[in-house]
Amino acid sequence: MGIVIRKPLIQEIQDDSFKNKKLQLFVLRLDLLHEYISGNKWYKLKYNLEEAQKQGKRTLLTFGGAYSNHIIATAAAAKEFGFSAIGIIRGDELKEPNERLLFAQEMGMKLLYVSRELYREKEKLMKYVNEAVDINEIYILPEGGSNDLAVKGCREILNNIDINYDIVCCACGTGTTLAGIALSLKRDRAVIGFSSLKGGAFLEKEVQNYVGMEMHNWSVETNYHFGGYAKSTSELLDFIKGFNQKHNIELDYVYTGKMMYGIFDLAKKNRFIPGSRILAIHTGGLYKNK
Repeated sequence: MGIVIRKPLIQEIQDDSFKNKKLQLFVLRLDLLHEYISGNKWYKLKYNLEEAQKQGKRTLLTFGGAYSNHIIATAAAAKEFGFSAIGIIRGDELKEPNERLLFAQEMGMKLLYVSRELYREKEKLMKYVNEAVDINEIYILPEGGSNDLAVKGCREILNNIDINYDIVCCACGTGTTLAGIALSLKRDRAVIGFSSLKGGAFLEKEVQNYVGMEMHNWSVETNYHFGGYAKSTSELLDFIKGFNQKHNIELDYVYTGKMMYGIFDLAKKNRFIPGSRILAIHTGGLYKNK
């Protein structure tokens, strides 16, 4: 594939919160891989794009909300690789596209708005899709780009990492990235997924479906959702602002901010063994239309 993906940068976080606990924290800056197809999105899309090409499909169709990073990444990837693109957008109450959806349109993506009720009814939603487009011409990407090929891509996130680490941390929405990382780890390492959704315990079932019953090198933290998906509190926003000012790394309040807050809190509560080297995955989520 001709797309230019930058080599991930690893940045050590110098903070007394970790030095005092005899811990080291590093951030894998996947947010710097590409301007729009960054973070874990590239890894989720990589093999799906190859499969779409292999099948001779000309159009990518996917699903998401009005602020979906996956919609942006899919629109940009479609343009990059010569596909047409269709986005099924949750929420027909939108009077006009927001900045993110306008960007997707600029990339050539056709947007179809559906009601939240229809979006929830997957069987009815797929019937709508079948009636709205020529199903034989499209390659369907699930919401968030989460499928077996996405897991395959996420297994490559830790390839060629040139530091030693004991624990990997990542933010979780669907569990796909967590599953891919778990499948790629050596036996003496573990990964913690920080759920961004309220009631995120369902993620354990999703991850288990990908990794099987015999793998126990992963876990899901469900105490750092701050009210649910895309919700936040002043405490979280203050933490994100302070972290950016001190370490010059931007976080979002949907995923990475919650993960990083959770890592600091677990360190404070002595949940990490002294001497541990922690690698946090920055999965992007900082869209800026330049």
